[in-house]
Amino acid sequence: MAKKQYRVYVVELNKRVFSDNTKFRLANPQFNGVLECLYVGMTVKTAKERFEQHKTGYINKKGHKLSSNIVEKYGAYLRPSLYNHIAPMDTRAEALAMEEKLALELRRKRYAVWFN
Repeated sequence: MAKKQYRVYVVELNKRVFSDNTKFRLANPQFNGVLECLYVGMTVKTAKERFEQHKTGYINKKGHKLSSNIVEKYGAYLRPSLYNHIAPMDTRAEALAMEEKLALELRRKRYAVWFN
């Protein structure tokens, strides 16, 4: 059995998320409306598979929703140019740390970013 590898990915969101979602807006006081709104996540799937799960409101076998409401409602498409340079990671902890690091880096560049 192949070893799990974790990857981070970035989804561009419709800018309506900034005006529609108070939590998103409050998390991004640096946003000036010039750059895009983004979602940063991590997965053991391909970024494309995970994005499709978000857009369809994926529910696992135990009945738990495993998709982000923000991506389900506002997700437009993947932004591989913002994450393809990041190598897959061997542990979930590494991927979670990289997810946060990338999200904060993008915020410093004045994107509006949501991550878990």
